[in-house]
Amino acid sequence: MYFIYTLIMNHALNYPRIERAVIYLKENYLCQPSLEECARHCSLSKFHFKRLFENWAGVSPKTFVQFLTVQHAKKLLAAGQSTLQTSYEVGLSGTGRLHDAFIKIESVSPGQFKSKGRDLQIIFGFYPSIFGDVLIAETHKGICALNFVYNKKQAIKELKQQWQYAKLLEQKGEQALKVYVYLNKLEFPKKTISLNLCGTEFQIKVWEALLRIPQGRLASYGDIARLAGKPRAARAVGSAIGKNPIALLIPCHRVIRESGEIGQYRWGCARKSSMIAWESAHQR
Repeated sequence: MYFIYTLIMNHALNYPRIERAVIYLKENYLCQPSLEECARHCSLSKFHFKRLFENWAGVSPKTFVQFLTVQHAKKLLAAGQSTLQTSYEVGLSGTGRLHDAFIKIESVSPGQFKSKGRDLQIIFGFYPSIFGDVLIAETHKGICALNFVYNKKQAIKELKQQWQYAKLLEQKGEQALKVYVYLNKLEFPKKTISLNLCGTEFQIKVWEALLRIPQGRLASYGDIARLAGKPRAARAVGSAIGKNPIALLIPCHRVIRESGEIGQYRWGCARKSSMIAWESAHQR
């Protein structure tokens, strides 16, 4: 009981510092404040501030500043501003640093974000599976989307929104046909199917952690947070899992709550329960 009381008191004492730090970073990210400046503002040492911030936010202060910077840069690029102008306006010394920030946060370059798939061809098609129809889309790099389909027109619309300027071609793709075979056998390969993942560095780590859950087994959000190297970021992990763009192959359906409840699923809780039951019955 004393331990729990102490833990609660520590959280209560630390929250004002975290709130102060977040407000400071939101107000000053265009100046690209250093770790020393942030720590000084919160009256803490660099080491203590960094550890405290990471425990609460799940990311370092530097990554948080990069996130704010990239979000602002995305608005400027979408409005037609050049990458060089955007770099200077968000407080960076040049396009190289803007490129590095985009790659880390968005996993695409500023130019690729601005083009939204221009000059990129995406092949897609609709396929049956034992858990319902799916849309499978692929680029020359690999599968970029695998979604359960409720309405084909809506599914195509959502794909177009994600890749606004890409050329969409409805036909059977080489990688998609491999996936189709595995969808109906429920044998998920790790090497024979290429994936073209687009997400933040943290999201990619979470999705990679999901691939480590064996078929027929379940994991909690806390388990995935630990596998992703962020044991205190279970809530952020839940958000990343919810944005998984490739159903089944990246098995986010195998993640449940610590209490044993099934929890939410992007494509429906009933489908998630059915998938878990099927895999459990056919565990190899």
